[in-house]
Amino acid sequence: MTNRDQGTGIREQMLSRSILLLVSAVVALGGLSHAQESKPWEKIPVPALHEFKPQQPKRIELKNGIVLFLQEDHELPFISGSVEIPGGSRDEDAAKAGLIDLYGQTWRTSGTEKMDGDAMDDLLEAKAAHIETAGDVDSTALSWDSLKGDADQVYGLAMELLFHPQFREEKLQLAQQQDATGIVRRNDDESEIATREAAKLVYGVNGPYTHQPELATIGAVTLADLNAWHDRTLKGKLIVAVSGDFDPAAMEAKLRATFESLPPAKALPPRHDVFHDPSRSLYFINKDDVNQSNVEIMGIGTERRNPDVPSLAVMNEILGGGFGSRLFQKVRTELGLAYEVGGGLGFDYDHPGTFRVIVLTKSASTVDATKAALAEIAGLNEKPFTDVELKRAKDDILTSFLFRYDTREKVLAESVKLEFYGYPANYLETYKAALEKVTLADVNAAAKKYVHPDKLAVLVVGNGSEIKPPLDDLGMGAAHPIDITIPQPKEAAGAGGQESKQ
Repeated sequence: MTNRDQGTGIREQMLSRSILLLVSAVVALGGLSHAQESKPWEKIPVPALHEFKPQQPKRIELKNGIVLFLQEDHELPFISGSVEIPGGSRDEDAAKAGLIDLYGQTWRTSGTEKMDGDAMDDLLEAKAAHIETAGDVDSTALSWDSLKGDADQVYGLAMELLFHPQFREEKLQLAQQQDATGIVRRNDDESEIATREAAKLVYGVNGPYTHQPELATIGAVTLADLNAWHDRTLKGKLIVAVSGDFDPAAMEAKLRATFESLPPAKALPPRHDVFHDPSRSLYFINKDDVNQSNVEIMGIGTERRNPDVPSLAVMNEILGGGFGSRLFQKVRTELGLAYEVGGGLGFDYDHPGTFRVIVLTKSASTVDATKAALAEIAGLNEKPFTDVELKRAKDDILTSFLFRYDTREKVLAESVKLEFYGYPANYLETYKAALEKVTLADVNAAAKKYVHPDKLAVLVVGNGSEIKPPLDDLGMGAAHPIDITIPQPKEAAGAGGQESKQ
């Protein structure tokens, strides 16, 4: 045997010995794993949650009905504030849908009688400060923030914008052009289409919660409309909130000097919206440039004032609230039919939310994924909830409180919201206490009371040529097509008196 052969033989012996040792180790580990069937991470002690006591802001109600909130926080030398104003897109004239968005943009970009929006931009940028305006479904708002040293000047600018805006025609036209760009591109993304059109199945095509701006409606908005809206809503019950590094007595005096002399606030007239369950029907929107389907399963929800909301929140977590939910475990993990799946029964503050389950799947599995999701929804009434599901759901929800309200600024924002909708100041504490008391019987009863599989509409947005088997296999009858064509405004064609068809 040569030296090379000897070396090769030694290496082979060492390699064989290493393999034997490795195999022995694997076998030993296998035996160890069988011997220790209880997973070690399950033995890690989990401490109890801290008592939930958010730092509530100071609430001051002026004689005219305006409410002030002060949230002291000296951690950083910043001061921020906001004014919440009742009235939003649900209150606008449907013939001028989009007015609130245009108002929110033009209000800020136009500036004030003393300083236009461009000059205001330059000044604020130099100070790393901000003043913003925006519109929402039920309110509009003005907000500001700055370093403590610039707080007085920025506050003065914000109040000048609040009480003495100067809406300018060129800024309105710019906002209209920007919104028009969004309208003509609103059908580019299938998820946006699905979300928008699914809401109409519950709230109606022309309902106050589904006002859809069109080129014609935004083009109908004038400066007079913006001024009229501002003058009307500024007379409502304003909610003013300030947080940051300030002296509370001095800040209260400053706010009183600004708002206490205003006339008594006028409440908006009560709403009398009527809501109905959608019919059990199938709807389809064809989008032939995609290879997947967005499925929306829709029904009517409830209001947050409903005493069953804590039980419904737990039910939602079990149904579609995360990786451990029934929908995720069945439709995605076990069956592998969806990229994304989840949802539950919604509850808004002053009107019913929607029951909404979404399924994102490839075209070929559209029918199977939808059937699986519908089966899990029906299972809420047929498959009893378990102690394990109840514990997981409650733990997840209660733990989330630590992150949703972990700063004074977040607590202040929640206090403003509760004030705006007329909820008690201690709502968060009472809601958390109610969640802790939810039982299996409560969740089972809530599911039977509020989940009605025979009153759910299904909307599919996808590529019809690739959906095989066809949607007819869902057993919901023929799919109703939804037209999402963007209407063009009618314009006079000139001497002939004909209308242009764009």
